[in-house]
Amino acid sequence: MKGKLVLEDGSVFHGELVQACDAVGEVVFYTGMGGYHDVLSDPSYSGQIVTMTYPLMGNIGMIDLLEQKPFVGGFIISELCEKPNHYLNKTTLCEYLEKTNTPCLYNVDTRAITRHIRNNGTMRGVIVADDMLQADVDALLTQAAVTNLVEAVTTKEAYAVGEGDVHVVVLDLGVKPGVLDFLQNKGARVTVVPATATADEILALDPSGIVISNGPGNPKDVSADVVATVKALAGKKPMLGVALGHQVIALALGADTKKLKFGHRGANQPVKDLANGRVYIMSENYSYVVDEASLAGTELEVLQKNVNDDSVEALRHKSLPIFTIQYYPEANVETADNYEVVGQFWALMEKGE
Repeated sequence: MKGKLVLEDGSVFHGELVQACDAVGEVVFYTGMGGYHDVLSDPSYSGQIVTMTYPLMGNIGMIDLLEQKPFVGGFIISELCEKPNHYLNKTTLCEYLEKTNTPCLYNVDTRAITRHIRNNGTMRGVIVADDMLQADVDALLTQAAVTNLVEAVTTKEAYAVGEGDVHVVVLDLGVKPGVLDFLQNKGARVTVVPATATADEILALDPSGIVISNGPGNPKDVSADVVATVKALAGKKPMLGVALGHQVIALALGADTKKLKFGHRGANQPVKDLANGRVYIMSENYSYVVDEASLAGTELEVLQKNVNDDSVEALRHKSLPIFTIQYYPEANVETADNYEVVGQFWALMEKGE
């Protein structure tokens, strides 16, 4: 079926639809060479239509996520592989998208879409059938943006995973599975609690440390109760903020955030540690960053920056055991030990400080 992506500035990109279903959301692009499993399973992509910049998707099929509906609002790819080759493959990407009723536009010029967003910034768009009336397209584009994205993706009940002497409580703002994998692979016992959990409820679990997780959307749309909880937890236990959690901690401690022109999304973002000069290639997904100018007057200091645009990638509190990172700690613990900031957080937990 013929389909199209229509952006709010009137730009149109034609392709084909996997199935007849519409999508509306912020159109962004992901620069990794693969990783579509990670993109589909990441709650931080909730409310977004993701354009994959690498031309071929689906070449290893679907190894997992078979029963899980993707979080993405829509998926845009250049070439959809119909004959995947992997010894663990269970089904094709196309069949998975059909089964989960996920809007997908393929055989589309993803380079043109990416170039347009880079030049003009992220904007809302819709994936629709090619013959949809313009009046109906306009009606979709004017739908109000969803702002309670964290509420939609957070766990409804607390649960525990992993085993270990270190007990990490994760405040779930939309935690990525890879973050939980990392914590377990490091040897932690992990308790995941809803975004509605209070500071007293979290401290009653007697954690060695607390992680404020990644999640979708604008940090300023996160409930004021969540920000108040993070502020109340500050200094009580070692704390690590990841992605959205990094931004929420900054807001809770008096800093501000701002939106980037087109954000950072991909597994190839260069992050420089200011103390030792080392550059790490990190996995990231966000539209918002901590405004460095707003750190004046706070106790937060910058530890790492993005090499491409000099934006803040990591923070540390000058007197409290609080660390934040804009990127994801990956499941490979041998690599993650070199992330410096994560290592400092972990050392404090192991010491019981």
